Amino acid sequence: MTARANPFAFPTRRPAERLGVAVVAELVELIVTAEIAEGKLLPPEGPLSEHFGVSRTVIRESVKRLEEKGLVVVAQGRGTQVARSASWNMLDPVVLSAFIDNDQTLGILDELTVVRATLESAMAGAVASHHAAEELTRIEHALEAMRDTRHDSDSFRQADVVFHLTIMELSGNRLAENIGKRLYLRALESSRYQGIGYEGAFESTLGEHALVVDAISRGDVEAAQRVMRDHIVSSWQRRRFEAPQEEPEA
Repeated sequence: MTARANPFAFPTRRPAERLGVAVVAELVELIVTAEIAEGKLLPPEGPLSEHFGVSRTVIRESVKRLEEKGLVVVAQGRGTQVARSASWNMLDPVVLSAFIDNDQTLGILDELTVVRATLESAMAGAVASHHAAEELTRIEHALEAMRDTRHDSDSFRQADVVFHLTIMELSGNRLAENIGKRLYLRALESSRYQGIGYEGAFESTLGEHALVVDAISRGDVEAAQRVMRDHIVSSWQRRRFEAPQEEPEA
């Protein structure tokens, strides 16, 4: 009889792949934090291979990943140069995480809030301009879930997220939804974005969400855009803590 293959056997992961992920993450962080500044050359393969303790093949593949993310430009005979930040793919999960995780001044979270507010404002306006009765009911139920959980901060935050994701989905703007969701959900993983608590947080958040629902229910596109934008920006400003100031040089 022929031996049957083990149905529970899984392909072995190559160690090089795991090493490559770690190398890419560290190089992305070095570039994002300007440890290797724009316009500078990455060290050659040999020194990088020695530094990370990996083969030149792993380094070569890792540099390809950086190139795909727009972080470097590989020029034959000139080496690998860090590209201008305008060409970086900041929506790439590794790049975005490096930005947020190293955002000591909160500058990237300020920028993220502006972009998110702009996108969600447009999506709220789109929902106000065209929505079926059952879609409005979904939004109202999401608001009601927030009211029901206002005495439990974790459940309230989850209900808040559902509210925003519901409006994104109902907007019908797939590109805005994709970008907005990517920014929003990654930001929520940051304790800096969660910020500090403030008095009356639940009440003010509920009130602002209710204004969004009211504008959508009336089909008032401009109001829906305005109140959504104001809510996202003002909410961030209320919970934003002051970033530590750098000590002046002597």
